[in-house]
Amino acid sequence: MYSAKPSFIYGFHGIDEDAAYQILNNNCDFKQSDNHFDWLGKGTYFWENNLSRAKKYALEDSQRKDSKIKKPFVLGAAIDLGHCLDLLQQDNLDFLQCAYQDLKKTLEAKNKLMPANTGFTARDFDFKKRKLDCAVIRWAHRLAARNGKTFDTVRAAFWEGEALYPNAGFKSQNHIQIAVLNPDCIKGIFLPRTKKEK
Repeated sequence: MYSAKPSFIYGFHGIDEDAAYQILNNNCDFKQSDNHFDWLGKGTYFWENNLSRAKKYALEDSQRKDSKIKKPFVLGAAIDLGHCLDLLQQDNLDFLQCAYQDLKKTLEAKNKLMPANTGFTARDFDFKKRKLDCAVIRWAHRLAARNGKTFDTVRAAFWEGEALYPNAGFKSQNHIQIAVLNPDCIKGIFLPRTKKEK
């Protein structure tokens, strides 16, 4: 009943500059990520209200061997979250836990193993390769669809990176991420501005 979000958020998407201008000029749309390890399942990913993190991501991605980002860039978007699988709300967390149990039971009946969250490398201390989380969120979408409902977006907070200081509960890359499944939720696209010095 309370899953619809009545307000807009600003989302920031790290991307290659040429691709960004193709989207701005309406020559193409945002691409949806559909990897089996995506943290929030299928969708177009945005950093909620976090331009700096989107810039950092684009720069980091551009340094990977097979990156499509040649010139790091960021696009902003005004996003209506619509019917949101918001993993900061208790009802949705309970639903996701039920989706996990149902997926587990289904895979066990077929003698299949549950996917696992891992790092991309042995030195990766964060679960960056989230096969389990991705599978559970995809299963949650299937369960919702069986009941005649679909989610437009998924929203979650992530505690990522190293501790900011000894014994800290805060980490260096904490963020809220949005995965947009319904492209109609992206109401506008813009070039982010930086504050002018007076």
